[in-house]
Amino acid sequence: MTPPGAYKFSNRQGSLEHALAPELRGHRRIQRIIDSLRLQILEAGEDSQFRIRRVFQQPKEVYRLEIQLPEWSYQRTTLLERDALEELLEWDGIRERMQQAGALGGG
Repeated sequence: MTPPGAYKFSNRQGSLEHALAPELRGHRRIQRIIDSLRLQILEAGEDSQFRIRRVFQQPKEVYRLEIQLPEWSYQRTTLLERDALEELLEWDGIRERMQQAGALGGG
């Protein structure tokens, strides 16, 4: 008999992720973050605000992406490397949405 509060995690999605190579785990995690950001940006209302700021240049370029959704009283801040930010901006509608909000300088 198992003690109360003990759960089997073997059937959960991603439970075998520990068996993957560390590089692959990291890449999958970054993809989940980018997908989450993409959905929030595309589903955000008209009064939402976005800001992108470079916070580090050396040893890697790191950017801070801020999303403010007043209709949900919600703010999200995410740090992204340049490659991840560029991948996010390549999605249809994301770059245009950021430009409309003034988060991207001029292009």
